[in-house]
Amino acid sequence: MAVLSKIRKRSGLLLLAIGFALLAFVVQDLFSSGMKSFSKEVGSVNGKDISFEEFRVKVANTEKNQQNGQSMTALQASNQVWNQEVNVALLTAEFEKLGLRVGEKHIIEVFKADPNIGQNQLFLNAAGKFDLNKFKEYFKSNPEGIQMLKEREKDAELNAKYQIYNSLVKGAMFTTDAEGKMKYEAETNKVTFDFVAVPFSSIKDSDVKITDDEIVAYMKTKEKKFKSEESRELDYVLIEEKPSAQDEAEIKKNVDALLLPSVRYNSETGKNDTIPGFQSVTNNAEFVNMNSDIPFDSTYVAKQDLPAENAEQLFNLATGAIYGPYMYNNYYCISKSLGRKAGAKSKASHILISWEGTQVPNKKEKRTKEQAKAKAEGLLAQALANPSMFMILAMSNSDDSSAQQGGDLGYFAPGQMVKPFNDFVFNNPIGKIGLVETEFGYHIINVTDKQDAVKLATIAQKIEPSEATNDKTYTQATKFEMDAATKDFAALAKTMKLTVNPSVRVKAIDENFGSVNNQRQIVKWAFESGTKIGSVKRFEIVNVGHVIAKLKKINEKGLMAVEEGRPQVEPILKNKKKAEKIKAKMNGTSLATIAASNKVTVQNALDLTIENPSVPGAGFEPKVVGTAFSSKAGQVSKPIEGNSGVYVIATKVVTKAPKIAKYTDYVAKLKPQVVGNAGRFMQALKNDADIQDNRADFY
Repeated sequence: MAVLSKIRKRSGLLLLAIGFALLAFVVQDLFSSGMKSFSKEVGSVNGKDISFEEFRVKVANTEKNQQNGQSMTALQASNQVWNQEVNVALLTAEFEKLGLRVGEKHIIEVFKADPNIGQNQLFLNAAGKFDLNKFKEYFKSNPEGIQMLKEREKDAELNAKYQIYNSLVKGAMFTTDAEGKMKYEAETNKVTFDFVAVPFSSIKDSDVKITDDEIVAYMKTKEKKFKSEESRELDYVLIEEKPSAQDEAEIKKNVDALLLPSVRYNSETGKNDTIPGFQSVTNNAEFVNMNSDIPFDSTYVAKQDLPAENAEQLFNLATGAIYGPYMYNNYYCISKSLGRKAGAKSKASHILISWEGTQVPNKKEKRTKEQAKAKAEGLLAQALANPSMFMILAMSNSDDSSAQQGGDLGYFAPGQMVKPFNDFVFNNPIGKIGLVETEFGYHIINVTDKQDAVKLATIAQKIEPSEATNDKTYTQATKFEMDAATKDFAALAKTMKLTVNPSVRVKAIDENFGSVNNQRQIVKWAFESGTKIGSVKRFEIVNVGHVIAKLKKINEKGLMAVEEGRPQVEPILKNKKKAEKIKAKMNGTSLATIAASNKVTVQNALDLTIENPSVPGAGFEPKVVGTAFSSKAGQVSKPIEGNSGVYVIATKVVTKAPKIAKYTDYVAKLKPQVVGNAGRFMQALKNDADIQDNRADFY
């Protein structure tokens, strides 16, 4: 039944194809907290609803199926599933419009491309090829897998249709000889001209004012570019829960006291016991575990892994001696040396030569075990003859990911590598090169370094705010919250010696908030119907402190808010106004006269092309170069508004490209770009779609 388990795993086929994965989801019973019971749809695509019931199950499974131990919040999982649902809905509609159909042959081809199926030993014939009969017979004898297979068939059918659709899109993208000719002329036609350039920077930004109305008017001319979702702007104050100077002094006092013997009452004997101090205690592990916030660590630690500021003292500490107290990562520490060990850590490089059957994902070539051994022995001979070539040999031949680093594995402790590898490295001196066999293949190993290490017993107590300090912080935060409801937010913060952070703009489905990162609770509050402009609320954030937020502005869906659009639009409008000021001064019948009146010099541009319209000293200026090509020789142009300033030019000579019989090479140059354009259809579909996202009501 292991094969069913493998096939159930996400194949990644659609992830490779279009960036979304279709999973076989298992229905769960609990609704996400905060779900609005009156709504059943999490959104819609072109009028087609997406059921929340099905959506939340997929989200739950996405969270559960995270790989590599990575965690994912419900909202992050919902973003992934939402993108998948939108993509599937848009593509499915396209497939239906085109009448795309696929049969068993197409679906089988998709299955075969899935390594869990196409490379599964149960479905391969004697020649190592996928055997459809074996595949079908397997499921006949395992009926419990039929339903799972049907779900996988749905995914495979969609993927097969996508492959056809993608092929149709790519097939419609082609390059003509006329385009090839244009490419040839753009690269080969040349123009030489004299010019006068007055940069925009010659006028101070402060001398040009742009009003809000001007920004709005400009954005209205490009509404698609400047459209915006509904958003909220908030000011906030962060009052951190952090230890006071008194808290730090108390922790230091506690740590210092552990150095000396202490007297403690023994409830079992009814007498006082004298507890030895850290200096004289014999059971160091027990003493550390009783008094430290970080458990006893029995491993040997290399100098490079010790706290940088204290590494020298700790590494050279005599056995039994104590160093500290010292501060490290918000802990007060005292450390006792338990001895030093020579060669406790080793550094090695290796060349891995695997064979078919080993669990190595990215083999450089297919080979049998015998072929692998022969190759490994040959590489060993080369490495022994010329050790300085080891890095090059590893980069060229190793099947391990360390090949990119020349086989370097860095430092490691005993037991971190498989036993044959471990034994060779730790039983041989620096410079030893040899060959060992492991379950991964043959390793040519070079022992490159060894480090001494020390064992330390360290008592570390975290410097945290006391209950009394946290009470003061809470009192301060609640007072600010109450006063801010009726007083000026910024003025109150200044009076209480607090800092108002830069305004934060959030959208309904956002999760992060300013410097405190993942704070979905604040974003949800900002969008609640009862939250009005000027509303203030305090949020307690575990292990951080208190955020007091004030809703500053509500931006409705539609044209981007002025504050949001200004960084993009203002430089454009300022340059337009500067251009008009500069043009007014660019009068004259010759370049020399115009240059003199603007206190600049006449410059020359030699053999520029449309393909590379870079004007000397000015940069990318296609409008200027294009004008030069279309102007009569010797004629002074009208002022040209470029990217970095205003120009006046006088064309000297245009050199036309010689005619050629065919433009095949230039057509070939354009093809990769044209093929790449085919990948933009998904975004084009989204841009034209009516997509309603209601996830903020549920998450």
